[in-house]
Amino acid sequence: MTKDMQLKALSKFFASKGVKTMDLAEYKAVGNDVPVKDYMLRRAFGSWNRVLSAMKKRHPVAVVEAPAPTPAPKAPKAKKAEKKDVK
Repeated sequence: MTKDMQLKALSKFFASKGVKTMDLAEYKAVGNDVPVKDYMLRRAFGSWNRVLSAMKKRHPVAVVEAPAPTPAPKAPKAKKAEKKDVK
C-alpha cells in the first residue's frame, strides 16, 4: 500500500467518523476497525503529526458540521415607570 493510498483511506475513515482529526490514542482506541494500522502509518511518515499534516495537504477531510442551534428570541424588556417630581 503506497503512502498516498494510506492517506486516502485514512481521510475517508475520518470523514466516516465525522471528525477532522484524531490524536494517536483516539485512533488506537478504535481497534481493528481502522483501515491502516497506526504503526504502518508512523513507519511510512515518521510520526503521527507528519501523518496528519500530509493527510491535510493531500486529502483534506471535508466534514459537514451541524449548524449551531439558534438561541430562542428574547422577550422585550418592560419599560420603567416614569418618576414623578416630588416637591
